Amino acid sequence: MAITTLNNRSINRSDTAASGQLWTATSATASDFQAAASSAKVGQILQTVNTGTETAGVSTYTDITDFARTITCTATSSKVLILVDMKFCIQSGYRGWYQLMRDTTAIYVSDAMAATGGGTHSGNENMYGETIMYLDSPSSTSEISYNLEWKTQSAASMHLNRTHANNATFGGNGASSITVMEILA
Repeated sequence: MAITTLNNRSINRSDTAASGQLWTATSATASDFQAAASSAKVGQILQTVNTGTETAGVSTYTDITDFARTITCTATSSKVLILVDMKFCIQSGYRGWYQLMRDTTAIYVSDAMAATGGGTHSGNENMYGETIMYLDSPSSTSEISYNLEWKTQSAASMHLNRTHANNATFGGNGASSITVMEILA
């Protein structure tokens, strides 16, 4: 009987397969697979969806309203996976930046743009999508808040979930979300 490793746990199976072929676990049970996957579990999943619109026009970082999610981890060894889906538009000819925050600490900031966070696109009537995936190690069982802050170049207009002209002809409004998952150790 061949032994196959799944997530660092051995699973017995009675058949073998050549490289690139699928195999069927004829002697493995559902509990074998459950035990193999138990090394990393999702403890909880929480999400905030923002369908409203907001405009930023400041050259210093400010919170995006109603775009935060709190979580309380069950153990200090837990990690938090943060997933952000943000729809936005920025006034043509200008730039905008964002940063992911854990409470008051910036945790997702580009090394190349350390003082300004991640950069965005520009264009009056195009709504862009930005995706962030970040695995945080907060080492805390206290409530933690994750949110996004943004700022614009020369106090230009940057919009959440809408185009610059806010004209439905150019595609209507969007929706954005922030999802946090506790990953148990």
